[in-house]
Amino acid sequence: MAPYRTNRVLAALPEPLYRSLVWLDVRVAMLFSIGLPLVLLIWAGLRREGALVRLLGIYWKVASLLLLVTLLLTDRRPLGFLLAVLAQLLVVASVWFWVDLNEELADMPPWRALPLTLRVWRWSLTVWGLLGAALSTTALGCMASAGLDRPACSIWIQPPLGLHQQLVGVFAFVFGGSWTPGVAAFIGYVGLVAYGVGLLQWLLVRLPKQGRVAGEF
Repeated sequence: MAPYRTNRVLAALPEPLYRSLVWLDVRVAMLFSIGLPLVLLIWAGLRREGALVRLLGIYWKVASLLLLVTLLLTDRRPLGFLLAVLAQLLVVASVWFWVDLNEELADMPPWRALPLTLRVWRWSLTVWGLLGAALSTTALGCMASAGLDRPACSIWIQPPLGLHQQLVGVFAFVFGGSWTPGVAAFIGYVGLVAYGVGLLQWLLVRLPKQGRVAGEF
């Protein structure tokens, strides 16, 4: 009952406050989901920290679902709202699931700058990812046939559309074509199929064989 009551409270918020929360979630997600992990990956690569590079590599593979969510929401596809919740939960799980990587990280001196920064990022990503997933559940009603007409749904679609507008000129310059919402959704669906195939292969083949060992995930 607690998540249901939380959603009722969030849904009852005034529209300006709700809009501010959504945009805050987007901006903080950009920091924890793109900025910091990119810096950490380069840092770990330069320091040749194999365990950290593998952990961040796995993170980026799983976090690619967030990009697919953005592509689908650009064209107002209802599936994007459900995937927005699942993607954030999968991202949080991806940085804690692996026994071997957790042990290697625990063995590193806690006062060293790189392991300390990664630990802070991992906890920050976890807290904000769970809060973001809870906030995203308030938009699940947008999956209904008439749900996209709700003001709350347009609020969630605004950030992907803003990114879309920035990509239009770049796409036209590089490829000489038009980057439309339909093109974005098509690429999103193709990527989602590939993502689903990879996930099923891991669940049905690698997980039963390797367990919670990162291996060559």
